Amino acid sequence: MTTLYGYFRSSAAYRVRIALNLKGLAYDQAPVNLVKGEQRGEDFLARNPQGLVPALVTDDGARLTQSLAICEYLDERYPDPALLPADAAGRARVRALAQSVACEIHPLNNLRVLKYLTGELGVDEAAKMTWYRHWITEGFAALEAQLSREAGSGDFCHGDTPGLADLCLVPQVFNAERFACDLAPYPRIRRIVANCRALDAFARAAPEAQPDAG
Repeated sequence: MTTLYGYFRSSAAYRVRIALNLKGLAYDQAPVNLVKGEQRGEDFLARNPQGLVPALVTDDGARLTQSLAICEYLDERYPDPALLPADAAGRARVRALAQSVACEIHPLNNLRVLKYLTGELGVDEAAKMTWYRHWITEGFAALEAQLSREAGSGDFCHGDTPGLADLCLVPQVFNAERFACDLAPYPRIRRIVANCRALDAFARAAPEAQPDAG
């Protein structure tokens, strides 16, 4: 059985849960509590020396890390339904949208960065929230423009089926909502996320639906 090591509120683990669900794949979950520091334990570091979630151990024993790499592995091994378009330009566009979230927005606002701000740097809660919302605003403004300008008539980030970009966007919006970011300026993002959340694969992947939630 494939096993996903993750944390219910981890954006990166959330992405992989969506991908697994879209592919219709069965998997076990092994929770790793990031707040308690379990990702730095010896057992988990043996699976991922970076001390980050997710990690995926496949049914044939492969050990995979980094959420986008895992999702592309799943797309190559289980190609239907596809997470990436058939054409090269479409694949490049979807990867760019996904990386706009996973490489530009998320790394600045993830748990270890926020803990470093308030811990080692002594930033207070108000300043931390200003930091968080600044990067959401900057990132989502650019993403909204890109989504609206290119292929803006589809139900999802690229056309009428969910894919790699959507499974990055939905977790980032969940986090933005958690931190009370104003999403009113981003109607296209909000519409795409509502369409995604109406699908069972996304609903079952939501943080509140996970065994370690609460």
